[in-house]
Amino acid sequence: MNNKALTVFTPAYNRSYTLLRTYESLLCQTCNDFEWLIIDDGSTDNTRELVDAWSQEGKVSIRYIYQENQGMHGAHNTAYKNIETPLNVCIDSDDYMPDDAVEKIIKFWKEKGSDRYAGFMGLDISQDGRVIGARFPEGLKESTLRGYYEDYHGSGDKKIVYRTDVITKYPEYPIFPGEKYVGLAYKYNLIDEDYPLLLLNEPLVVVEYQDDGSSRGMWRQYWNNPKGFAFIRKFDMLQTHSWKRKLMDNIHYVSHSIRSQNKAFIKESPMCFLTILCLLPGRILYMVNKRKVKRGTLYG
Repeated sequence: MNNKALTVFTPAYNRSYTLLRTYESLLCQTCNDFEWLIIDDGSTDNTRELVDAWSQEGKVSIRYIYQENQGMHGAHNTAYKNIETPLNVCIDSDDYMPDDAVEKIIKFWKEKGSDRYAGFMGLDISQDGRVIGARFPEGLKESTLRGYYEDYHGSGDKKIVYRTDVITKYPEYPIFPGEKYVGLAYKYNLIDEDYPLLLLNEPLVVVEYQDDGSSRGMWRQYWNNPKGFAFIRKFDMLQTHSWKRKLMDNIHYVSHSIRSQNKAFIKESPMCFLTILCLLPGRILYMVNKRKVKRGTLYG
């Protein structure tokens, strides 16, 4: 059993050109009570060679796992099956940690954490130090992830540190053959039903969105992964308290179902009546997506 307090895990797919920065940020941490778990999701570049060299340096505790390409959610499945520390946090291969991030994580949890919470949320910042989206409201000590965005009108990506014993007891992300995407919020929103998260108004990660990253090019993701998106839309339309979100989820569900040629999608919908009302706008959304493909927007 690993005796470290925290696992920093990084899914990586052909990102050797950014992974060095992540590694260098871990070298600079003011606290070394962590392990770096790298899930190589089928890279064909020199990721393995880089990690081998860093492991030989012995400056950071590193574990490396290679798997055939499954997409970000598949890499998360593998990470959760292999984490051996009480806490974990995902730092993407194009991001890096402020020098005191690990120290802040461990200290905050020791002072504030308990079995009542699934973990806590901290802030994402850009390279120039600006908070991505908004800070947490002053005086707010806890929230669920969905509650932060829907009830408190939060904005911007946030970094979540989870208890490993919590996140590993929920279902894995489903893998759809030929597809590489299921929204990570699926698992997080399941956890929301049972646990709140503490809030830390401090930066835990520095982000830089890459042109080939999943945060960009969502039209491409929609087109290439319709079954994965239909799955998450069905889940979300039951989870959200916002009728605006329910409406948008149904419109997208129709579009993804048309794309995947699922003729039973109305029957399979958990909100059949609303899905029927969304047939026309869903069809329009599908045509918009298709037109962007033809124009080369997705692949240019």
